[in-house]
Amino acid sequence: MTADEIETDDPAKEPQPEDPVIGYILRAVEGGKDVSPQEIAQALAADRAKETAPKDIWRKYMTAVRQQAIYLARNNRLLIIRKGEVADPNDFKGLYKLRKVEKA
Repeated sequence: MTADEIETDDPAKEPQPEDPVIGYILRAVEGGKDVSPQEIAQALAADRAKETAPKDIWRKYMTAVRQQAIYLARNNRLLIIRKGEVADPNDFKGLYKLRKVEKA
């Protein structure tokens, strides 16, 4: 077996599928308007939660939305907006919105 064959057989080298939360975020900002993370979390809960779940079950998804938004912002696929300005994804607090990155 050659070194190339060893590398291609390594499952860690195979591309991993993206987190479904990323899809929700990217679809939400696709229209070009700023979107609150709460709206995305509510959409996630509407699609995934059981009918017997409490009405505020969407709060459970807020951390995942924030984490994936930071991941996307670090990879220049999304902008995090705080007080009308683009925020540093590594250092922001408080209320924020998400915006699609405009391709130049």
